[in-house]
This record gives sequence, C-alpha cells and structure tokens, in this order.
Amino acid sequence: MTYKMYPNRANEPKVSGRRQRLAAVLRRSNPFVTVGSASAALRIDERRAAKLLAGWSKQGWLKRVRRGLYAPVPLDSLAAQFVMEDPWLLVPRLFDPGYIGGWTAAEHWDLTEQIFRSICVVTARPMRRRQHTILGVPFFVKRVSADALFGTRSIWRGQVKISISDAARTIVDMLDDPALGGGILHVYDCLRRYLASQEAQTEILLEYADRLGNGAVFKRLGFLVSSIRGTDALAAACLLRLTAGNAKLDPALPCPRLVKKWRLWIPSRWKANVPRD
Repeated sequence: MTYKMYPNRANEPKVSGRRQRLAAVLRRSNPFVTVGSASAALRIDERRAAKLLAGWSKQGWLKRVRRGLYAPVPLDSLAAQFVMEDPWLLVPRLFDPGYIGGWTAAEHWDLTEQIFRSICVVTARPMRRRQHTILGVPFFVKRVSADALFGTRSIWRGQVKISISDAARTIVDMLDDPALGGGILHVYDCLRRYLASQEAQTEILLEYADRLGNGAVFKRLGFLVSSIRGTDALAAACLLRLTAGNAKLDPALPCPRLVKKWRLWIPSRWKANVPRD
C-alpha cells in the first residue's frame, strides 16, 4: 500500500481524544471506513491512519473486510458475532466491476420463492475461488470478461449504488451457468415464472444470449421452453441459433441421454415435463 501525506489546514485542527477521533472517522464512513477517509477526517497522514484503524479493529470497534477497508461494528454487537446488516453493500467495494446476479437477483425480481444464504455475484475482477466468506457473509462468485457486464440496473441501498442483473439477464446468466441458479431444476422454475410474468421480454432474452455468445444457452433455453405453452416462437428462434457440438443441460449432473434436436445431453431421469425428441 502506498501512503501519502494529508496536508493539515490551519483553520481545521486535528481531532484529539480517542472517542472523538473514532466518532469523526465514523461520520465520514459511507458505509465503510478506509485509510483515506480516516486520514481526511482526522487530518493525519495515511500511515498513522492505517495504524489507528488496525488498532480499533483489534479493540473490536471496527471489523476488517480486507486490507485498508473496515466496517463499523454496531455498539450493541460483539465483534466476534458481527455480521453486516446489509451485506449487499460489500459488493461494490469487493467485486467492482460487477453486479449481483444469479439466484440473488432471481430473489430480488421475484423469480423464485427459495431463499439462498449466499450472495451470488458476477464480476470482471480476477478471482481465484468461487466461494468466499467475508464478515460472516458467504459469496458465490463467477468471473466474466468486462465485455459481459451488460443487462444490469442500478439500485440504491442508502447512499450506495449497487448494480444488479435485470430479470432477463438473470435468466440468461443462469442458462449460461446453471450453478448460478442453484441447479437446472431451479433455473427451469425461474424461467417459467419469468415467461409467465408481465415483464417477460423474449426478444431481450435472445438479444442478451446473442451478445453473450455461448451456444449452450440457446440449446438449454430451447429445450426447456419446448415444454412451456405459448413459447413456440422462442423455441423456433433458439433452433435457428443452434451451434455445432453437444452441450450438457447441467454440467454438474450426469447427463447420459442425448436429445438430438437440441444437441443437448440431459439427465436420464429429467423430472421436468419436457418431451423427448
């Protein structure tokens, strides 16, 4: 970490007193405390600010998120038991550029009634692992290219702007990687709920899938909608976009049976009422 000196101003004296200093720093946090915000609040250099934050973290006043980033601990909470009241606020800080997606976005857009403990995030930031636990909050992370960060909306949680995939992009993401939907059966349920809603826009589904560029999306989408009434046009559009080669309905499941029409391997006991080819 590179530290810089924060210039003192003659008419803005440094804050003195441990509690007063902490209060000044917390007033400036929104909602996280950084070395820079502490330095600015106390009119001290960043090296000293970093030491103060580390000390307050050891004393239980702050909870370390990562190097140089801290979350205030509520006065009525024990540091050892601290969990953020709104963990979505962590997403812009830890995973930007990226957005909330998958099952978490499906819950937000009322595409499912299931409740997931983990927060699903799609990010262009390099990540070595898919699963992380930060401040007691579990995250499931998928890395994509920066070109794939589209189809999102901005929502506000307090004064923090957070990106989330819109309903159509949520469906396409789960078709692209069924793990983001908690498995293909749940993805199928979300798809049916989306298509039955007034917000359904099949042309947007196709546009997003075209832009994403994964042929498996059209194979999965076409196969799944072939059992849903009123989706003949969507199924036909998927057929026109079929790419060469065969894909799995869900890469996480054994898929021994090939549906030639859709060039798709499916589980031998597929529970959804989908007709054979």
